[in-house]
Amino acid sequence: MGLGRIPVGRPLPDVADRIEELALHSFEFGPEGKVLEVGCVYIVPLMETLALPAHVSAIANPKSSTGRLDVFTRVIADGVAAFDTIPAGFSGQIWLEICPQSFPVIVRAGTRLAQLRFRSGNPNDGDRALAELHAIERLVSEGGDIDGGIRLSVDLAGEGVGGTGLGGTGLGGTGGDIIGYRAKRHSGVVDVDKPGSCDTLDFWEPIYGRGSRRLILDPDQFYILASLEAVNVPPTHAAEMMPFNPLVGEFRVHYAGFMDPGFGYAAAGGAGSRIVLEVRSHKVPFILEHGQIIGRLVYERLTAPPDLLYGRDLGSNYQAQGLKLSKHFCLLYTSPSPRD
Repeated sequence: MGLGRIPVGRPLPDVADRIEELALHSFEFGPEGKVLEVGCVYIVPLMETLALPAHVSAIANPKSSTGRLDVFTRVIADGVAAFDTIPAGFSGQIWLEICPQSFPVIVRAGTRLAQLRFRSGNPNDGDRALAELHAIERLVSEGGDIDGGIRLSVDLAGEGVGGTGLGGTGLGGTGGDIIGYRAKRHSGVVDVDKPGSCDTLDFWEPIYGRGSRRLILDPDQFYILASLEAVNVPPTHAAEMMPFNPLVGEFRVHYAGFMDPGFGYAAAGGAGSRIVLEVRSHKVPFILEHGQIIGRLVYERLTAPPDLLYGRDLGSNYQAQGLKLSKHFCLLYTSPSPRD
């Protein structure tokens, strides 16, 4: 559910006017926060307003932790027809559409679920410049196929994925490595502002590699997987995962899709960083094969390198990651060993 469509030629109403027309009920976020239920759509006025210069536009996307929780968000701006896109020169209120899809979540005033990137001109220099950058910086650990961005594939064999976030506790299974996670259909509530507060196994089913190097995605189930390639985003650039071609298969990869300058950059403590893939199949089962292309990474040139890089400078949660759930999950309980 969105806010509906406006016939061509008619002026767009303010979001507040459309909410007054369509909303079922309203509430306020107190200091204890509110539970947002799975499958419900919420429209929230953001604390920030915008006043963009005539040469600056903005693009929005969910934060990494938001995407890994399977919380779907889109930014809406008054008088703007497209989600997550704010034109140059815009001035006014912005809103956030929030729809938890796997777990109910607690949010409160000041909770951060989405982020904005500001653009001046066209920061994408094209494939030729990307190939030159790859030759200098080694943007991905394997391959380097460039065509509308640089190719990324899925790891279903546990190759180079690194830690699973389960602390090497030995969870049983079939004896293979953990290659992914599937969200449980029934779980508790995740407090978005409390990292490390949820037991992994209360919310996720580990998926073990069994030698077949393939995974059948169940329709409308949510999976966390990892890229086969380690990625490097140098300080001069940012990167974004482009949507997968729907003609190849009806599934979606990576709701967040944005990598900050310094992600995977060795000097910022990120050597070996994989991209965590947030995957959902639509309507029909879909077979993923190890090494299958699941998207392309587009690099965008910055106007200047940032003073602080993603990783050590910012205390980032996902630098040097392998297969990793959001920061909210850890093993809070493990079975005692026979020696205990």
